[in-house]
Amino acid sequence: MARKPVVLVVMDGVGLSDNVLGNAVKMAYKPHLDMLWENCPHTELRAHGLAVGLPTDGDMGNSEVGHNAIGSGQIYSQGAKLVNENIESGEMFQSAAWKELVDNAKANNSTLHFLGLLSDGNVHSHINHLKALIQEAKAEGVKKVRVHALLDGRDVPETSALKYVDEIENFMNDLNDENFDAQIASGGGRMQITMDRYEANWPMVEEGWKIHVRGLGRQFKSATEAIETYRKESGVVDQDLPGFVIVDEEGKPKGTIDDNDSVILFNFRGDRAQEISLAFDGDESFDKFDRVKVPHVKFAGMLQYDADAQIPKRYLTEPPKIHYTLTEQLVANGISEYAISETQKYGHVTYFWNGNRAAKFDENLEEYVEIESDVIPFEQRPWMKSAQITDKLCDAIRSGKYDFLRTNYPNGDMVGHTGNLEATVIGVESVDLALGRVIQAVKDVDGVLLVTADHGNADEMYEKRKKPDAPLKAKTSHTLNRVPFIVYNYPCTLKHDDDMGLSNIAATVCEILGVEPNEHWRASIIESKD
Repeated sequence: MARKPVVLVVMDGVGLSDNVLGNAVKMAYKPHLDMLWENCPHTELRAHGLAVGLPTDGDMGNSEVGHNAIGSGQIYSQGAKLVNENIESGEMFQSAAWKELVDNAKANNSTLHFLGLLSDGNVHSHINHLKALIQEAKAEGVKKVRVHALLDGRDVPETSALKYVDEIENFMNDLNDENFDAQIASGGGRMQITMDRYEANWPMVEEGWKIHVRGLGRQFKSATEAIETYRKESGVVDQDLPGFVIVDEEGKPKGTIDDNDSVILFNFRGDRAQEISLAFDGDESFDKFDRVKVPHVKFAGMLQYDADAQIPKRYLTEPPKIHYTLTEQLVANGISEYAISETQKYGHVTYFWNGNRAAKFDENLEEYVEIESDVIPFEQRPWMKSAQITDKLCDAIRSGKYDFLRTNYPNGDMVGHTGNLEATVIGVESVDLALGRVIQAVKDVDGVLLVTADHGNADEMYEKRKKPDAPLKAKTSHTLNRVPFIVYNYPCTLKHDDDMGLSNIAATVCEILGVEPNEHWRASIIESKD
């Protein structure tokens, strides 16, 4: 008997919440998702905190750790937790990269620069990691430190930048003395400069290069002055604040990046760290933009953001070495696979899914398709590329060529991050419209459909009020809510255990496909028939 194809749909950022206010998922017209939830076996899964390898259950999940967990069937120490462990053990400061960069700054009496997202969002970075790096730099004899602060407002409250600026400036001021000088040198909103991903918008990175490296940008005497001025002028939230350069009394930039300096990118999450890393590590063949000034520096990332491509060449923390992935198990059993998403999440259904590995395990059994994302604010086109993804996915399902197909619809996450409730509702509805077409394609081939999410976002579009009469404030970060897991066209009973999480999906896929799950994985979500 021919094997039924199994299709896994990840609705990025579509979590579960009983709250109605600001819940774009509940507000959306989504007849197909509602039908599945009402008529098919379903359960709820953990997608944050300990369930995806983060330090505590107070830590929001994200797409990277979520797809790592789904694609590996296991829980690995991730991101902040991994860095925390290396800082606490002192292992980070014994790394070859740290020693090389510190020794370089000392030998040349040059500057050690720290570039990264300044917040405690714990998704891309954490301010405590930056503090530990600065403190250790002073202890080891570095004389001059400059911080290039990317402003968040996405994984933390949307106008919280001044809190983190004050915190890091107070911390550095306490360390500063006649032998040590640490200051903020430049900055800007994370969605305006430096932190592009998947090569969707290289001009963002170029703007960051001008600001951080060349000191070319609007000048201010302090980061606080820059933030307050931009807010008065435009009213934009932190993630959208333009870049700025901090200058001294004579109008000279306080911290351009020059020959013989050392630079550490202290973000631990890889997707938005790779392009600026390439700009620093790239030789004369680098052609993404004209860097004009290419200083000879020692550069390192907090982690290596892409091990296969060696981005960057130097890094302070070894990334988790993820073995025994679902893809490995499937191709070993002759299962053909198809993965598709648009640029914004293509790396999640490929690189992160396969345990931080860019290359395929089997060229003959795996096909990956990327739909190019639009370079436009997501709230202006909240349907994104859902229709184009669905066109190709449905064709692939009906082709009969593939046993296991997977996709990610980014809308709930990417549009949710804008804080625009109305646009996010449309984004969720766009995913549901696509889901209806996928259901029909699966029905046509008598396949099995699995529907889940990698974390919440669209389910909470307002910050929780501190006072009952406080005005509503847009929430742009992920949530701590659980996510759905639904099985269509496969009669079964699902577990409802409290500790079931994304890492339980891999064994479930194998069970439906009739493949023996890997012994290292967490158990299937399907109740045993014994």
